[in-house]
Amino acid sequence: MMSSSHILTAVLTLWILCIGSSSADLAEKVMPAGYADSWILRLLMNQLGYATILIPGYFLIQYFRKIKYNETHRDGCAPKVVTMCVFGNPVTPGDKLSEVEEGGPPPKVERSFAQNATLLSFCFVGLQVSYLTWGLLQERIMAHKYTSATNLEGELFKNSQFLVFINRVLALVIGWVVLQVVRQPRHTSPLFKYSYCSFSNIMSSWFQYEALKFVSFPTQVLCKASKVIPVMLMGKIVGNKTYQLYEYVTAAMLSAGIALFLFSDHETGGSDHAKSSAAETSFSGVILMIGYMAFDSFTSNWQGELFSQYKMSSVQMMTGVNLFSCLFTSISLIEQGSFFENIDFMLRYPAFMLHSSILSITSATGQLFIYYTISQFGPVTFIIIMTIRMALAILLSCFIYGHTVGMLGVLGIIVVFISLFGKIYLGQRFKKAQARLQSASQTAVPGTKV
Repeated sequence: MMSSSHILTAVLTLWILCIGSSSADLAEKVMPAGYADSWILRLLMNQLGYATILIPGYFLIQYFRKIKYNETHRDGCAPKVVTMCVFGNPVTPGDKLSEVEEGGPPPKVERSFAQNATLLSFCFVGLQVSYLTWGLLQERIMAHKYTSATNLEGELFKNSQFLVFINRVLALVIGWVVLQVVRQPRHTSPLFKYSYCSFSNIMSSWFQYEALKFVSFPTQVLCKASKVIPVMLMGKIVGNKTYQLYEYVTAAMLSAGIALFLFSDHETGGSDHAKSSAAETSFSGVILMIGYMAFDSFTSNWQGELFSQYKMSSVQMMTGVNLFSCLFTSISLIEQGSFFENIDFMLRYPAFMLHSSILSITSATGQLFIYYTISQFGPVTFIIIMTIRMALAILLSCFIYGHTVGMLGVLGIIVVFISLFGKIYLGQRFKKAQARLQSASQTAVPGTKV
């Protein structure tokens, strides 16, 4: 049998060979010329880049767990890093923690109506400004050419992964700053746990950016609004979950509204991407949006499990996820040989540098506003604000980028938003009815403790 040291040596050797034989070299040998124009091949190359981290990382984690590294190595910087990454910092029975350190909910602060209104307005404006700017810049970056004094014809930015990398770097920095300034719960989760939702978060963002090369931004926004449909389907198939009648009705209305919009006469308003046939464009756009919704659903579910199990704060989650996102995307970009090419693109087109910087800032501030709004006003208020944001995003995109929507498309948009607000309203009424029934059943039994 191989010893533990032999296993570790083999894993490290495998990783060095993976890095040395970069995916850029592989692309030159096995991929046809112009492979960068195919989203399928770009996706494949990205996965190969991530695999050079995930596969050796998996074996290293198994190795450290097998030898119980945290029990045999305690002193020094390296053992602390390995323990934090692989084993975490679990709470022992003798530890005495404050409410904040336990990760419990923050104490409720009593506010007047005027204070609540002011705070809600602040959250509303912050979310709208952050995500409306973020959405409009996505479309500008991915669907339109950049020009300069030496290149009046212009050039398209094509590397969605680099855009994901820029976003995650700034979000990581902002998260780290907040961690230093604001007191946080004791962090107990092994860091590698963040890698799962980090990977799915990268993939959902990549699919989202790539889709803008094939579908208009209003189409993408409406597809995002329909995420409830695949979530319900997966819940029924995998978890055997049951849903109320109003949920099926609103899901059917969503499907009908999106179908009306997609089959209406609308134009994409002058995207500079070379157009394929309508069938090919529609097919690619649909596949990319399905990929976005699938990975995004996994991200939220996995993060929910981590929150429930380890009780970390939202900022700790944000920082941990973005840490791995930066690692995955930077290594993949370097291996493909495209990292410095994209840096050169930024230097050649200052407008792109400005747009991508603002995109990153609004992405990071938007995440902070999300966490803060939910903590102060709950998820229902947040959903209402973001639903309003979807409607405003469609209107702004049509106005700024010249998308035209026919009457059938307008009807589809109206049906979608009626179904979204209807789901929120009926969901709240159902919860209140359930609470009344539960209260009545408890008080009906003598001696029952409420």
